[in-house]
Amino acid sequence: MADLKKFVDEVKELSVVELNDLVKLIEEEFGVSAAAVSAAPAAAAAPAAAEEPSTVTVHMTAIDAAQKIPTIKVVREITGLGLGEAKGLCDNLPSVIKENVSMEEGKELAEKLKAVGATVELK
Repeated sequence: MADLKKFVDEVKELSVVELNDLVKLIEEEFGVSAAAVSAAPAAAAAPAAAEEPSTVTVHMTAIDAAQKIPTIKVVREITGLGLGEAKGLCDNLPSVIKENVSMEEGKELAEKLKAVGATVELK
């Protein structure tokens, strides 16, 4: 480990031109590219950003019994279903209200349902 510390200290003393020559020499000797090495951390970080889903499903898990009729109206508005089908979704919880919508649309729909006292999850 002491040898590596000494090597780093020597590298610190090199000029920019000498550092450039060192990089080229290492690239030729080991068959690697400094650009590929510096791009590796960015490529490793990409899956973390991709983990957030692009689409979600809106699940209604509970409703306020006092707000059942307004909730049914909002469900009808969101889904385009008839009165009976919308009532069925509200009676048989948890219910899938809308599938494969964008995260932004899912949040908007969840806010509409929460405004009438529903409990909503985005999955």
